[in-house]
Amino acid sequence: MNPLHQSYARLKATAARGRPVAAAMSANLERTLNDPERREQAAAFSVHILTASGAFLAFLAAIAAIQGHWVLFWGWLGCALVVDGIDGPIARKLNVGERLPDWSGDYIDMVVDYVTYVFLPALALYLAGVVPGTLGIIAAGIIVVSSALYYADTRMKLADNQFRGFPVVWNMVVFVLAVIQPHDWFAFGVIVLCGILTFVPISFIHPVRVRRWRPLTLTVTLLWLVAAALALFQGMRPGDWVLALLGATSTYLFLIGAVIQALGKRDVADDSTGDAAP
Repeated sequence: MNPLHQSYARLKATAARGRPVAAAMSANLERTLNDPERREQAAAFSVHILTASGAFLAFLAAIAAIQGHWVLFWGWLGCALVVDGIDGPIARKLNVGERLPDWSGDYIDMVVDYVTYVFLPALALYLAGVVPGTLGIIAAGIIVVSSALYYADTRMKLADNQFRGFPVVWNMVVFVLAVIQPHDWFAFGVIVLCGILTFVPISFIHPVRVRRWRPLTLTVTLLWLVAAALALFQGMRPGDWVLALLGATSTYLFLIGAVIQALGKRDVADDSTGDAAP
């Protein structure tokens, strides 16, 4: 038998051995489709796959960063941000935690978030020269270390679904700095300020889960995404009105949590005063 025939025979034998495996997979798929509980579990697991896909988007962003393609880099991180925004509501809708108690979506989310919200933005801060040189290394160190500590803080989520301290959304902070291009020391000051606020008991908004002023906050968040997309389409060098929109919406999202916190304390104080009145 010549080498070609030998190769064909081996390939045929391999295919024959694989038939039982394929048949078993087909039977398992058929059982899943015919079993409502299995269908629900499969749907729930697909949400975990969606969350985990953020890791692949992070990988693509890392390649773009290595190649110096910063518009593409932020585009991939933008896709990861969208995935992170939609997987939670879908998971709650499908009761993923109850249907798959042995799989933790929170752990998947935390792993992906650290890479996309923290590590890659810190890398971009330095490699893209948002804060250059030694100052950039120090700033990146502040980002990655403070964020690692923040993820270990079990008090980060408050009862009203706000975050306690700056919620390490460095992807948004570094992106805005990259677009606005302020002076190096100003950008470094913003990084230091956010790093300090990570450990300060000031509330920061969750744009989806906080009920108070949710329609306004969702609208502002959408406008931020529009401004960010326009900045990307314009090669990270947008016009003045896009810069103004990005700056205004960023300011709202940065401060509105503290405003809600202050108003809540005032309401409590007013109620206490009312109760004490004769």
